[in-house]
Amino acid sequence: MCVVRPILFSFLAFTSSAHAQSLPGGFVYLRDIDPSIIQDIRYATSNNFVGRPLAGYLAGECVVKQEVGLRLKAVQQELAAQNLSLKMFDCYRPARASLDMVKWSQNGRETAAERRYNPQIPKTELFRLGYIASHSQHSTGAALDLTLVDLKADNSAKIDPSRSYADCTAPVAARLPEGSVDMGTGYDCTDAMGHTAAPSITREQRAWRKRLVAAMARQGFVNYSKEWWHFSLPGAGGAAYDFPILPRRN
Repeated sequence: MCVVRPILFSFLAFTSSAHAQSLPGGFVYLRDIDPSIIQDIRYATSNNFVGRPLAGYLAGECVVKQEVGLRLKAVQQELAAQNLSLKMFDCYRPARASLDMVKWSQNGRETAAERRYNPQIPKTELFRLGYIASHSQHSTGAALDLTLVDLKADNSAKIDPSRSYADCTAPVAARLPEGSVDMGTGYDCTDAMGHTAAPSITREQRAWRKRLVAAMARQGFVNYSKEWWHFSLPGAGGAAYDFPILPRRN
């Protein structure tokens, strides 16, 4: 999720097949620039606040502007020396996916699974409060959602469908497992605890957030204050696109 100013849209023609897509000029698959960066593209799965894949996410691949990808590679190289890795939750987002979020917010239902992400705020209020945008900078290829992974830790925990997990503000052991460091909330947590400078998190959680923000800032990325996971690269955006994310050619 994220909020941005209204932006221009470019509904560019694309070529697709069952196995690959031709990306618009300037866009790349992050895996082609740095395959060591971990990817968990949540909107291509049912493990997100909507509870299903969003429109346009036909593959769990991070697609970005080339400059963004090269700067992420530089961040990753710095982190690797510390036995850390980036983990991408969302990168380029088709404009149709943002419209899918709008429809979801207006469907008149609010399930227990959805409330895990929005424990205090009704989903009809998420746009007004700046947690979701109908026109997202993600659609320009210059915005990212990500976290840090401690490569020395045990990151093998998987979601147990039979278990009832606590909401995104609960202690890490009670939340949905994300295979990453404990940032104080889960990803896409629409709560004041998800604000980057939230005072209610622990010293260690605050230190991880600062470490992520600092590493990204050294490559020019700017954090969005209401979401510790959201970063953008000023000047790398432009028009928003609506081409779908298809499987990368091997």
